[in-house]
Amino acid sequence: MNNTVLKLLPEHLQNIRTHAESTYPDECCGIILGYLAIEGKTAVEVMPTANAWSTEAANFSQENAMDSERQRYAIAPQVMLQVQREARDRSLNIIGIYHSHTDNPAIPSECDRIYAWQGYSYIIVSVQNGKAGELKSWSLDNNHQFQLESIENVN
Repeated sequence: MNNTVLKLLPEHLQNIRTHAESTYPDECCGIILGYLAIEGKTAVEVMPTANAWSTEAANFSQENAMDSERQRYAIAPQVMLQVQREARDRSLNIIGIYHSHTDNPAIPSECDRIYAWQGYSYIIVSVQNGKAGELKSWSLDNNHQFQLESIENVN
């Protein structure tokens, strides 16, 4: 199912922007919990997580060996598993991941695409000189390419 609409509360978007500004110049990341439906995904909670990117994570690809938390993000597998359990206990799903691009546009990188999972929304917020700006959501199509996803504010 490739939904093209992500519904969020205004405070979810504000929390993502605030988290992104607080970690600048490093990238921030977090998990989006909510519901999946025919008409799209509805966020219930955004959960900031630590950026677990490290040289060990970079070793998956030699070209990324020199990257750091300033250009990459990773959510630790144990954190994903714990949040997945908590979500299930609350009858929710992990519906997406958010992260920031520091001093770069809110457009997915090739690294973002390689590590992305189908079915998730990927919110990227651009942080320029410490100030959160453009925020976009993306999802993978059947060819593992990112497509822009609509963000709808709900109250």
